Amino acid sequence: MTADPEIAREILDALWGYYGDLNWWPAQTPYEVIIGAILTQNTAWRNVELALDRLKGRMTPEAILSLSIPELEDAIRPAGFYHQKAQYLLTVTRWFAAHQKRSPEGSERSLKKLREELLSLRGVGPETADTILLYALEKPSFVVDAYTKRLTLRFPLLPAASYTALKEYFEKSLPREVSLYNQFHALIVVHAKTHCKVKPLCRGCPLERRCEKRLTPQSPK
Repeated sequence: MTADPEIAREILDALWGYYGDLNWWPAQTPYEVIIGAILTQNTAWRNVELALDRLKGRMTPEAILSLSIPELEDAIRPAGFYHQKAQYLLTVTRWFAAHQKRSPEGSERSLKKLREELLSLRGVGPETADTILLYALEKPSFVVDAYTKRLTLRFPLLPAASYTALKEYFEKSLPREVSLYNQFHALIVVHAKTHCKVKPLCRGCPLERRCEKRLTPQSPK
């Protein structure tokens, strides 16, 4: 099945018109994005915020690498799975520190190469890799998350599609621009928390006219 690229553009335009510009990913530095991308795995963002608060003043690669394993685990405990995440965070931190030390020419490696490197790291799956690429390294790599999958299933758009298929669809349908991918991902997340919830709130939804899964007053909840 080949999805119409116009649908992606219609979704973007409708959500942008409804929610406006969003300055999104709650982090101050690229490395803080990386920390958040690891800690948010399998947990709610509010738990990540608790862990980030405990890391205040230590959110640099040098500071994290100077911590003992027990110290790091204790700091990130609120995010859950802290034994695993401490190891994942150290692995990605070492990679990022090496990336920063490369010459300007070496640091401008292809997006494909950077993504392959990230995916080779323990604890980094496609969503985490694309989050780091887009928000930390400012590379045009579209992020597909649970909210994106929910939205595309309700249209339906590439029903039951894989992560890779959805990513390729959006990247082929939209200009390859970091700011655009950032905005679109933010719009999808906000929309999924506002209207397109697990139990959707369809009244007033900016996508209601086009959505094939919208609830009518007679529809079962």
